[in-house]
Amino acid sequence: MPLPDGGTIPWPPKECEPINAQYATWAAWYAGDIEQLSAIYGGGVGSDTTGFFASEQGGWRAAVRGVVNGLRRWFWGARSQGNRERQRLHVPIAADIASASSDLLFAEPPTVTVPEDPDAIPPAEGETAPVDPTQVALDELMDDGTQATLLEAAEVCAALGGVYLRVVWDKAARDKPWLTAVHPDAAVPEWRWGQLAAVTFWRVILAKGKVVVRHLERHEPGRILHGVYQGTDDELGTPVSLADYPETEAIAKALDPEQGNAIVLPDAKLMTAIYVPNMKPNRIWRNTPHAAHLGRSDYAGVEQMMDALDLTWSSLIRDVDLGKARLIVPREYIQSHGAGNGASVDLDQELYEPIDVMSREDGVVSITEVQFDIRVDDHTKVIDALKASIVGAAGYSGRTFGLGGDAAVTATEVGAEQRRSFITRDRKTRYWRPGLANSLYALLVIYKDVFGAKVEPVHPQVIFADGVAVDPKALAEEINLLSAAGAISTEEMVRMRRPDWDDKQVAAEVEKIEKASRVEDPATFTGNPPPGQDDDEGDEQP
Repeated sequence: MPLPDGGTIPWPPKECEPINAQYATWAAWYAGDIEQLSAIYGGGVGSDTTGFFASEQGGWRAAVRGVVNGLRRWFWGARSQGNRERQRLHVPIAADIASASSDLLFAEPPTVTVPEDPDAIPPAEGETAPVDPTQVALDELMDDGTQATLLEAAEVCAALGGVYLRVVWDKAARDKPWLTAVHPDAAVPEWRWGQLAAVTFWRVILAKGKVVVRHLERHEPGRILHGVYQGTDDELGTPVSLADYPETEAIAKALDPEQGNAIVLPDAKLMTAIYVPNMKPNRIWRNTPHAAHLGRSDYAGVEQMMDALDLTWSSLIRDVDLGKARLIVPREYIQSHGAGNGASVDLDQELYEPIDVMSREDGVVSITEVQFDIRVDDHTKVIDALKASIVGAAGYSGRTFGLGGDAAVTATEVGAEQRRSFITRDRKTRYWRPGLANSLYALLVIYKDVFGAKVEPVHPQVIFADGVAVDPKALAEEINLLSAAGAISTEEMVRMRRPDWDDKQVAAEVEKIEKASRVEDPATFTGNPPPGQDDDEGDEQP
């Protein structure tokens, strides 16, 4: 399917408006931008004319207003009364959740290995297996910024419900291809039987007045299409040459004139862009055909609690503001500075002259001190309860965010107290594992075809590290108990001890253990050392 023809076609497409409106809400919580939160929940508009917080000149104003018109009771939707702006503060718990999700997944890099060839001839005893160039290439690709990209992608994935991993290359910039993360609010996906069939990424490369220039990049099996359109905030506009703008000039030079605006891939089924959902199913879009296969954000369903958290935190800070000491002084103490210059009270003045007091019968003029209590305990209890509810609804343990008292000491205690976080992490790895494997396969294909690398493209095995370091003592006790009960084999004990080993390493270790623990057959045991082995040198001779 080619790129759009342009003209008056709305961009992004109309069917994306409700999806992008929801992305705008999640992005506002993720960014912690109080102006955008006020604009979304207050029925106003944002300040970004090119993104999803767009102004009246484009964007999702209609969809956002349709969502928030009935939400006037929200803290961020309330309007200030009077001339003084309300003091509203934001607790960045949404950003903390996204960061924690990324750290749980990729703080320790996953292990990426080439699958074992069952037909390969094992090396002779004492020899080492030859170095696999594909494995070397995978290690180089993972070390060359891919780990940092995965951390970024996982954070965006948790916040916006999913992320795209895109393979890019530029011989003038690097000597190998690399991965980039594309945010879902800059993509128009197409689905077939629940799988990504194609996706069009877009970006604004120029916005000047009413003119908006967009670069569209369509990824589909076997090829990548590029196009530049000069239009308006709401319409795609007229196609123009890629060479007309410096942002796309390098792409124009890399294109084959015979292929037009397409880059043909070496494999007709290869996709150089994949989608990784955060979690499924997506509850709010399950009946929307073009959105049902998108992932679910960690913020889905907890927006009201995050709003209440900001309300409570702002209330505490308001108590602090009101808790400042204030004085109510009689009018007689006020010194005028002349017409139009106001009046003041000099609290450092030491000498006063007597005055005739007519306002009170006893003739006493007093200064009244006013200072309100700061309800710290009441507020912090509500804040802690809201934080625990938010992270729990998002799928994490409070301990992951420092909630719940003293820190655990041993790895076993950490595992027990953060079990909810590890369950969520394991669920997410089931989406990340195939997505990362497909992306690395595409990297190897491009590395070989474009850069001439001596590799054999394969779908690598991706093994995520344990979420917490194993307590050696606890592991040894567990293995010992299972061994004493006869409920575990030597191979399984080795795998428990070294889960990162492959089958060959495990088999070699099992053989060593069995050889060391082997007992002589009593029927053939003579007490003499095996042939070629001398008696102990320290034995006495008769």
